[in-house]
Amino acid sequence: MSSATETQAVTKKVKKLKPARKQVKPGDVEKKEAPQTGKEYNIWYNKWAGGDREDSYSNKVKSQTRCNIKKDAGMTRANTTGVKYCCLFFARGCCPYGWECEYLHTLPDASTNLPDTSKDCFARDKFSDYRDDMGGVGSFARQNRTLYVGRIKETGTGPETEEVVKRHFKEWGEIEKIRVLQYRSVAFVTYVSEQNAQFAKEAMACQSLDNDEILNVRWATEDPNPESKVTEKRRLEEMGREAIQARMDPRIVEAMRAVRALEDGDVLEDQEDGMADIQVEELENGQPATKRRRLELEGGQQDDVEVPEPEPAPSKSNGLLSSDTLESLKYFQEIRQRSAPSIPSKVAVKPPTSTGLGLADYGSDEDD
Repeated sequence: MSSATETQAVTKKVKKLKPARKQVKPGDVEKKEAPQTGKEYNIWYNKWAGGDREDSYSNKVKSQTRCNIKKDAGMTRANTTGVKYCCLFFARGCCPYGWECEYLHTLPDASTNLPDTSKDCFARDKFSDYRDDMGGVGSFARQNRTLYVGRIKETGTGPETEEVVKRHFKEWGEIEKIRVLQYRSVAFVTYVSEQNAQFAKEAMACQSLDNDEILNVRWATEDPNPESKVTEKRRLEEMGREAIQARMDPRIVEAMRAVRALEDGDVLEDQEDGMADIQVEELENGQPATKRRRLELEGGQQDDVEVPEPEPAPSKSNGLLSSDTLESLKYFQEIRQRSAPSIPSKVAVKPPTSTGLGLADYGSDEDD
């Protein structure tokens, strides 16, 4: 029975780590160049300029391939070489290399940060600003997790359309929220991770939902809602705080916490425990523990010297030093004053004699 269980576990492990299959064969995907609709080709926008709009519905061509995560995902050479970036052609469903590919054939791991924040999950360089049409790779100046999905054919009510959009887009990662603008054929899909949004943008470009539409997937502009801005700012601050704490030494964090507590005049838990032990010690011996410690410091002079009790200090101090530290400083100051020799009040202090080297004694240039 145990051997059968082990065999099943090994089978599941092998199935989970299966080699990635080749999505297409070389030459299967027909390469179609964009028809010339203008005089100049703009490589930034990937369209012809000076003619008809390339973004018009008539010039859009439906994608010939589509990625299927359950069938296409698997191991590649990137799993052994340590590459953290995904394959762009795998996301589009047209990678002919399969397990021989140098990039990952899996969804981006939201819990793992990319080595370079100026690149997207496909190792493409981001830019300082978005394109005018909000297409392309995107910008490194703002974290964008929301996609604009246009040209949706609505066949029902708003909730029905939202369910259709969710069913197609949840394949590429965890979705935070979906908003559908009814009668406008537009939806906004917000992912939990920006990397999943980058992957979904390429995977759903020029794809179809339940109807024969051709989707227009772009980056969404910033949400003008003030509440959304505050929420996003708070989320980014929390992410930054967690990232800093994960990289800091716990001992440094504890030391900074102790210094801040001293500056604020608060008593830490360890100090509270120490004060409690001192109070218990005083009750058991019948005398203040601070006085007994001072007598122990003086050694055999406990019977001859009477140490006056210092004035009680407040329990909390507004400065950097606690009340116990201030009491100790006062005690050592008293001991130093006692050990110093006494000076009579009336002592004739003789002025220092002149050495003849001062400027006042240099009268003239005579030899005398």
